[in-house]
Amino acid sequence: MAVDLLLGLQWGDEGKGKIVDVLTSNYNIIARFQGGPNAGHTLEFDGIKHVLRTIPSGIFHKESMNVIGNGVVIDPVVFAKELEGLDQFKIDYKKSLIISRKAHVILPTHRLLDAASEASKGKAKIGSTLKGIGPTYMDKTGRNGIRVGDLELPDWKEKYRALANKHEAMIKFNNVDVQYNLDEMEVEFFEAVEVLKSLQFIDSEEYLYQAQKAGKTILAEGAQGSLLDIDFGTYPFVTSSNTTAAGACTGLGVAPNQIGDVYGIFKAYTTRVGSGPFPTELFDEVGADMARIGNEFGAVTGRGRRCGWLDLIALKYACQVNGVTKLMMMKGDVLSGFKALKVCTAYNYKGETITHLPYNIEPENLTPIYTDFKGWKEDLTKMTEASQFPKELNDYIDFLEKELEIPIYLVSVGPDRKQTIFR
Repeated sequence: MAVDLLLGLQWGDEGKGKIVDVLTSNYNIIARFQGGPNAGHTLEFDGIKHVLRTIPSGIFHKESMNVIGNGVVIDPVVFAKELEGLDQFKIDYKKSLIISRKAHVILPTHRLLDAASEASKGKAKIGSTLKGIGPTYMDKTGRNGIRVGDLELPDWKEKYRALANKHEAMIKFNNVDVQYNLDEMEVEFFEAVEVLKSLQFIDSEEYLYQAQKAGKTILAEGAQGSLLDIDFGTYPFVTSSNTTAAGACTGLGVAPNQIGDVYGIFKAYTTRVGSGPFPTELFDEVGADMARIGNEFGAVTGRGRRCGWLDLIALKYACQVNGVTKLMMMKGDVLSGFKALKVCTAYNYKGETITHLPYNIEPENLTPIYTDFKGWKEDLTKMTEASQFPKELNDYIDFLEKELEIPIYLVSVGPDRKQTIFR
């Protein structure tokens, strides 16, 4: 069986967690392929909101297996707290959650390094979530990292001490004031490692290969968004992993010719957290209204999200590099009540009109060119089928489908899993 893939097409926060939860009943296995606890996947059902950070979003379905792949970086402290949050729902995660031995471990000193590095950049900071993810991936590519499989070896603490000592020397080298008590941090860390070790570790590439041979259905779940990809995002204001479809192959050990459908998720407008260019960002009352109505605050960091109109040029680019086969539009309900809507359909780039994403999208080089649309007044949140959509919403969707040449087969009209309409 082919592996289907679900990923975000903007700067993250598109609503991937909800859609994985909605789709899980169609799959035997949900496999997270990259990122770390900076991701916050929000699921809402039965009047309860859940935020998952490392655990795949299929965990609330008893029949599904959940795999944390080799491309993920795991903070044992955050992970243990996440498991603790599941205990009240009587989820047997020791049975339904398994972890790749090749996934890398975030150490306490990785978080300290993150803080020291960001502080040293001053105004040039990239807006890191300070979860230690960048330094962990740096150790991974520098071949210094500690992997989950190392925790099964008798000398792993010696390896840990050598790496932590190296990190402390690097923190001193940054010459910034980072206050910490590593002894206290390590007590919590080592306790959390024991919790992590209570779960099953697997050779995930072999596990998924055998699952495919057995005819199991697999959905690969991405974190962050395509415009935050380390190679294809708005560098250097990006994350430290490959968030695009190619990352599913390297983050799970799945061959490229085994990828089936690629589900791309986007908001009906655009948001971004932290620093970095954002051509369609709104600084007026309209942008403030989007943020307020859409509750645009990070599920993990609590940081307010910058809001703006839908950027069709960036969205086309993300569809292109991912090979998207089906689109899902989120938060259409947030735009209800806006008299007029805009979609960026071209850029004025250094005096020239272009319709592709250039190397540099900083505001001094680029201004967006918009196409106008009529808004709709109707409340979408109570609607249960596409036939109830107002004409203006259908016109908006039809235009996007025509421009992107990909069907929008799902529209989300609210945060609850039931507020999902298939077209």
